[in-house]
Amino acid sequence: MVVGVPHDGGTTYQPGARLAPYHVRRVSALIESYHPGQGLDVFSRIKAADGGNVIFPPFDRGAMREAVQAEVSAIAAAGAAPFVCGGDHSITLPILRAIAKVHGPVALVHVDAHLDTSSAETWRDDMHHGTPIRHAVNEGLVAARQLHQIGLRASWKDHAAGDVAAAHGGVRVTADDVGEIGITDLVADLHARIGDRPVYISFDVDAIDPAFAPGTGTPVVGGITSREGLRLVRELGGCNLVGMDVVEVAPALDHADLTSHLAAALLFEGLAVLARRG
Repeated sequence: MVVGVPHDGGTTYQPGARLAPYHVRRVSALIESYHPGQGLDVFSRIKAADGGNVIFPPFDRGAMREAVQAEVSAIAAAGAAPFVCGGDHSITLPILRAIAKVHGPVALVHVDAHLDTSSAETWRDDMHHGTPIRHAVNEGLVAARQLHQIGLRASWKDHAAGDVAAAHGGVRVTADDVGEIGITDLVADLHARIGDRPVYISFDVDAIDPAFAPGTGTPVVGGITSREGLRLVRELGGCNLVGMDVVEVAPALDHADLTSHLAAALLFEGLAVLARRG
């Protein structure tokens, strides 16, 4: 089930991600159903539906979290996998709360330029788009040693910023590491670490270098390429994928729909992983 969450009330720099679900849907019309890399017709293997947008008052972040958790809970409880188009990254916390109630703690593949483990000290707010991973870890939504953060390169507030992930036994892979290790070896290691655990992918488009994905509110130079991002999701084929989100697309900052096209392609890659699993 594909749903949109038109929310950017958690942004700390440039807003606009609330408009992403519309624009990602618009450009997704160019995607056909056969995936040559996986060698299968995605939509003949799985039933996929557009569930529309989650509805909530646009300026009420608490209501957003409640509505998203309720919607995703219903999807997961029905045996479907939620594929969510954000929205800023604060939407991921209620998604993971819902997923964990059905599947238990997950292996989280978090693709991002940022750690997203900030506390209220950073902006005097504990629920902005830089906090969801800290909450998810502290609430036990992520299995021990199953936080896999990929594409990191943004500066930190201080040395302690990495403590949350380190204390959880998380794996941090920088954008430079991706270039040196290569996607194939990186994902092989991910498969070995994750095994058959339920996997959730949270993909922040600012993990991609802004040369390839300019339409995001918190760009960080020196990122991975769009090709590396797509291959990262594709080569997770065979894992026990239980859901995915793509967040932080800001269409007003985009050029020629590059970032919206990327988001649509990433979601299709995730659906193809689900189809391969069968």
